[in-house]
Amino acid sequence: MTDINKLITDNIDVWTNAISSKASTGRGSNKKVEFTGIKSLRNLILELAVQGKLIKVDNSGVNPQNLLDQILDAKKELIRQKKLKKQKSLPPLSEEEVLFQAPKGWIWARLGEVTNYGVADKAEPTSVDDDCWVLELEDVEKSTSRLLKRVRFSERNFKSSKNRFVSGDVIYGKLRPYLDKVIVADEAGVCTTEMIPFRAYANLDSRFLRLLMKTPYFIDYANNSTHGMNLPRMGTDKARLAPILIAPIEEQKLIVKKVDELMSLCDQLEQQTEASIDAHQLLVEELLSTLTNSENAQDFEQNWARIAEHFDLLFTTEHSIEQLKQTILQLAVMGKLVPQDPTDEPASKLLERIAQEKEQLIKDKVIKKQPAYKASPLMKEFEIPTGWAQVSLGEIIQVSSGDGLTSRQMNPEGDIPVFGGNGINGYHDSHNVEKQTLVIGRVGFYCGSVHITPSKAWITDNAFNTYFSEENIDINFLSWLLKATDLAQNNNATAQPVISGKKIYPLRVLLPPLKEQKHISIKIHELYGICELLKDSITEASHTNVQLSEAVVGKALS
Repeated sequence: MTDINKLITDNIDVWTNAISSKASTGRGSNKKVEFTGIKSLRNLILELAVQGKLIKVDNSGVNPQNLLDQILDAKKELIRQKKLKKQKSLPPLSEEEVLFQAPKGWIWARLGEVTNYGVADKAEPTSVDDDCWVLELEDVEKSTSRLLKRVRFSERNFKSSKNRFVSGDVIYGKLRPYLDKVIVADEAGVCTTEMIPFRAYANLDSRFLRLLMKTPYFIDYANNSTHGMNLPRMGTDKARLAPILIAPIEEQKLIVKKVDELMSLCDQLEQQTEASIDAHQLLVEELLSTLTNSENAQDFEQNWARIAEHFDLLFTTEHSIEQLKQTILQLAVMGKLVPQDPTDEPASKLLERIAQEKEQLIKDKVIKKQPAYKASPLMKEFEIPTGWAQVSLGEIIQVSSGDGLTSRQMNPEGDIPVFGGNGINGYHDSHNVEKQTLVIGRVGFYCGSVHITPSKAWITDNAFNTYFSEENIDINFLSWLLKATDLAQNNNATAQPVISGKKIYPLRVLLPPLKEQKHISIKIHELYGICELLKDSITEASHTNVQLSEAVVGKALS
């Protein structure tokens, strides 16, 4: 018998340090990380529970077949009284379907044998009152199955049929990826037809049944039993055939009580870990902001010394490293990353040459004259560095849309990269630019993203081809400068964001001397490389922590 309390307390660091970044937050949660270790602990608790290893009970005098017969007799009586519709008989469980030996006094059965799964009364909009509980999948948190909100018919009208449930019914989300959403109703109501309400009979506690359907083995069965391409779901027949373990009723209640107690402990661990992460992120943000807000060189040095002293404690997460990278970029375009050289040719001279070059190109009809625009207000937050100049983007760049190219027109066998709004999105056998070109995404989610193409590339009409004076502006610095500028701040705010030259040109930036541009680019590249090494070490450590949590779980189950 595993001492679960000792297992939890002896491995607190294992559970709380195993954290993974979320690919997607999904509905019902705004967390950017997943507490992988605590999730493993929750699964371990459930697996120990359904294997009879969570609590110690003497079942030496229990005949498990009698337990199952009592459940089946209760179901038959309801059918005889016409309170329950008779369902199709199910075949006996085969040896291959029995995943592990049942604990003493327990018995394997099929879900459809011991419940009315698949039989649900329907409710129409005209048959419910305003106070009726209307449950949707989005109301239940994935993984934990916490009820996030309770919505009434007065707030959530519906027009199509719903499944009706009563207090005590188990309600199961049959739609993937929500196959671990299971709750027990504490009042009557109606739910989406993508959730199945069902009930147990004599000697089967609904709360215990819910735990069975939350276990990894049942979720694996459900995932392997879905059908459909767009919205895969577990069919009724497959669900009814699912093998489940049934314990004596008193043991079921003790297990439910113990699981609730341990899950509450997991909640506390998760809350404490999340609070620690939030406090850490806030501290990093506050300290990094002191760098960008430094009033002078002395102030900057003092603020940096404070960060450097605790560097190994501050930059321990991917999020904190990304914050550091953003701060490096902001310091770079504010003139605080490398020292100024008063002997450098000032940026004002560059601007004179850029203006002359642009005027000549317009006269030669190489580029079009820019549309009129009103520049954004002057920057007054900090002192302009020596030799730098404050300009609108329209003074130093000009953009034009790339050429249309559909995915069908691309040649997957080609070796010319195709650049759209989010960088390379395919390959082709032809090109429309013959030198390194700065690309700005202009449409959709990646609106405002910045990329540099190789010497030959194809730029689609989802991106801007950016013209600038190559003799007076370093392409790498310009790329960093644009990345530090919120190019999408003036998009059209529709469902499909779009930016245009008219919205880019007015934005104010600071332009340094040409030599300093190159020094800044080299420095950013160097510091970003260090950041990536830090991030790799953090990822490796996180992976090790996850493996460690899995090893602890494996040992506990062996």
